[in-house]
Amino acid sequence: MARGAIVPHGSFFNRISDGRWVVAVTRLQIQARTPYADGAAFGAAGAYERIDGIVHFAVDPTRAGNAVIVDLDQAPRDPEGRVHFSADVCILQPIDPAHGNRRLLYDVLNRGNKLIPRFFNRARPQPVPSERIEPGDGFLLRRGWTLVWCGWQWDVVRGGALLGLEAPRAMAPGGLPLQGQIMVQFQPNDHPRDRLLADRTHQPYPAADVAQPDAELAVRDWLHGDRTVISRERWRFARDEDGRLAPDDTRVWLDGGFEPGKVYEVVYRTRACPVVGTGLLATRDIVSFSRYSSNEAGNPCAGRIDHAFGFGASQSGRFLRQFLHLGLNLDEAGQQVFDGVHVHIAGGRRGQFNQRFGQPSDASTHGLGHLFPFTDDDQTDPLTGQTDGLLRLQRALGGVPKIVATNTSAEYWRGDASLLHTDLAGAVDVEPPAEVRTYLFAGTQHGGGALPLTTVNPLDGVRATHPFNVVDYAPLTRAALDNLDRWVTAGEEPPPNMIPRLADGTAAPARQIIATFPTIAGMMAPASDQPLNMRRLDFGPDAERGVGRYPPVVGEHYASLVSAVDGDGNEVAGLRLPDVAVPLATYLGWNTRSSEIGGSGQVLGMLGSTLPFPATDDERRRTGDARPSIAARYRDREDYLARVRRSADELAAQRYILAEDIAVVVQSAAERYDAFAAVPAQTVS
Repeated sequence: MARGAIVPHGSFFNRISDGRWVVAVTRLQIQARTPYADGAAFGAAGAYERIDGIVHFAVDPTRAGNAVIVDLDQAPRDPEGRVHFSADVCILQPIDPAHGNRRLLYDVLNRGNKLIPRFFNRARPQPVPSERIEPGDGFLLRRGWTLVWCGWQWDVVRGGALLGLEAPRAMAPGGLPLQGQIMVQFQPNDHPRDRLLADRTHQPYPAADVAQPDAELAVRDWLHGDRTVISRERWRFARDEDGRLAPDDTRVWLDGGFEPGKVYEVVYRTRACPVVGTGLLATRDIVSFSRYSSNEAGNPCAGRIDHAFGFGASQSGRFLRQFLHLGLNLDEAGQQVFDGVHVHIAGGRRGQFNQRFGQPSDASTHGLGHLFPFTDDDQTDPLTGQTDGLLRLQRALGGVPKIVATNTSAEYWRGDASLLHTDLAGAVDVEPPAEVRTYLFAGTQHGGGALPLTTVNPLDGVRATHPFNVVDYAPLTRAALDNLDRWVTAGEEPPPNMIPRLADGTAAPARQIIATFPTIAGMMAPASDQPLNMRRLDFGPDAERGVGRYPPVVGEHYASLVSAVDGDGNEVAGLRLPDVAVPLATYLGWNTRSSEIGGSGQVLGMLGSTLPFPATDDERRRTGDARPSIAARYRDREDYLARVRRSADELAAQRYILAEDIAVVVQSAAERYDAFAAVPAQTVS
């Protein structure tokens, strides 16, 4: 049979190349197919169906597109030389194919959770993860999108609302589990006696031997502080059972307990080695399967899709940066996977998504995924001489998608987002390439905010000095996706980049910006001796092949810039929603840890602040606040909302928000006026 010929086979892709099967998705095992949202109709798209199941994969580690996955060649293979793995999958699509928009939106799960209902459909976050997918206001559904989720993270505890991956395991010669060194880092908010060897409540990497004498526990006062090794006699791989120690290879115990606010690092040898990067292949292959394969191959989306888009936020946005850096936007048959990618709140980082003993949820900056490069186009590090760019390999292979990168102020203040568009010294602006648009959402925090004001995060117990940022930036993300869609499908260029720039004076180091802040009652600025800039890290000679040496040697920092601010302390660069352009408060992309959880003065890496203006001149004089009062700025509520509407109309005319969301923006502003203007704002603790 001729090379590349199509053959009758139920797997995907049904081709022969180099004399071997090219098979990625071997089976989509549908476990449930039900009406979505009780059969509700969503505009012209009509009713939707929900499909849940398990997708099975088989890949050849020797093929070029797969060879970039660390330790894939160490996993067990079938007689045809393929490595098998599987993942949970969920699909929402219009029941009637004629009512769909022929576009697929793949939502990269965040720690097993679905994101797009919250970011685009304005569905309210659920206090407890639920299998139910809330439709919210139906934004994506009314437009006829097909929505796809697939598990990619090996350590997610699967079940219920959480979708995960059953990854293959890398084995040492002789069939024994591959062992090696790992570092687990954590910063407690309370005073635990013991701690799981994992980020959050994910599956941990077990210690190879609970008695290993060369294991190390160290502590720092802050993320980049001096490292102090704790005596081995003071800690154990164990759990505390009402004061009695029980050996446990998945937990670490410290005599006297861990101090809140301190940063701890456990370096030890583990006996488990999942092939973490197969999650990247699962993403590539489920999207390609959904887009290109046939009904006969078991594809429920067959014949429905002309264009595919990817969305990822925070961890999953960093995942998409890793995906593109590895050149994975072509499937095994050379077909493009994503036409457009929306990378949200990822900053300049990637993550532990393709390394030995990778911890995909770990966001600490002492990881292999936070190494150079940062910009899309090539740069040269003047200290190391290394030249690279995020899209270098993808450009060489072909298949570079259109990309929209959106970030909040928090990603700038945590020290990495400005690396997307400056040189490494922070001396020169670097313009994003033609196929990329980059936007700062001014005055916002990592996750969109909402009233009421509160200083406590119920998800993890974090307590902040200031009330969290309440700006809801959903209108900006919805418009960004809409612009990306039009760019891909109609060739319509999106609006210009909106970012802090050195050339016009809207970008500067954080310490310099803090010095320009007005006097604000109750504000605690970040500790000036604890900059969060990304650092050059040396993980040893095998780092390039995904095997690290821990702890890394920490070198010089990269430059970090943030937006300049106006006389109120609000940011002047980026996309300014009416909250910021017609303000009632100072909205910050940073907050500091409360003394109640230790580490007072340290920046909370993802949380911002809301510092309401004094409601009246009397309040202003009493508190000594330098900012004009709300009463002095606006005649009344009607005057304020008229200004908000004019600001929103201008953003809509520039296509930074959608016309249909003007009413949403005005309503949000009205709620803030009612909360802040009548009396001094109250904070819920």
